[in-house]
Amino acid sequence: MINLPSYKPEIQQVETSLTKEKQVVWKVLRLDLIDDIVGGNKLFKLRYNLEEANKDGLPVLTFGGAFSNHIIATAKACSLNNISCIGIIRGEKPVELNHVLIAAEEFGMKLHFVSREEYRRRGEEKYQEELLQQFGEHFIIPEGGGNDLGVKGCTEILSPIAEEFDYVFTPVGSGGTLAGLSLSAGLKAKIIGIAVLKGENYLEQSVKDLIRKKHVLHWSIQHDYHFGGYAKWNNELMEYIYKFKFSNSIQLEPVYTGKLFYGINDLIKKNFFPPNSKILCLHTGGLFSSKYLK
Repeated sequence: MINLPSYKPEIQQVETSLTKEKQVVWKVLRLDLIDDIVGGNKLFKLRYNLEEANKDGLPVLTFGGAFSNHIIATAKACSLNNISCIGIIRGEKPVELNHVLIAAEEFGMKLHFVSREEYRRRGEEKYQEELLQQFGEHFIIPEGGGNDLGVKGCTEILSPIAEEFDYVFTPVGSGGTLAGLSLSAGLKAKIIGIAVLKGENYLEQSVKDLIRKKHVLHWSIQHDYHFGGYAKWNNELMEYIYKFKFSNSIQLEPVYTGKLFYGINDLIKKNFFPPNSKILCLHTGGLFSSKYLK
């Protein structure tokens, strides 16, 4: 049995003049409240991956950037379960580690920095054989936890929620969470992802690959709210994040959740939702990794 924070869904309603004007109900599934590091969607992506690694008694090896939510979540989750772990970090080692990498090391993760060119090979079979030679036998969790086991975990996010919704939203970086939500048993809602990077067609294919040949048609991805690409934003987005926190006491960050909430708000403005629509969006956490929070 893997030791991870327990999940008791907390849902908070967003009430603004806009939701009243457009006659829609907008609620937030506060996955960020589960845990400041292993909460959010990472809890679900890691659970079955760690069970598999633990079953075989193998150390975990995974991949991510210097501010990766996945890296720090994996480090803490492995620490909670006495599983050794290795992080392949994109980019040369900095003179001073940032707070994410310092914390990952404190949780016991061994950091291995590689060039961006080498990092791009992370999915290649030959490269993974090289890692096997370098680090010995290990269990690989892909960047972001986007594999079959991660998707399996994400199918359980909505399971304890009895309330029905017309739309369920999530940010999309690798596609695992969107795939898992789309495969949730008995779910009738339309599942919509807000892309946080320039990934049109690529992201759709990633989700299809994770869903495989199962006939799931009620999902889609909105590509109008990436603000220039992954980890890019502007003053308009930051202003929205600050105002949203002031009005709703919910902290967002500019890489994932800020773009998600901004996108939903804009779609409400544009009458995307019929009157009396019920919208649920996932707050997928990631606050610890954001260096921009005060």
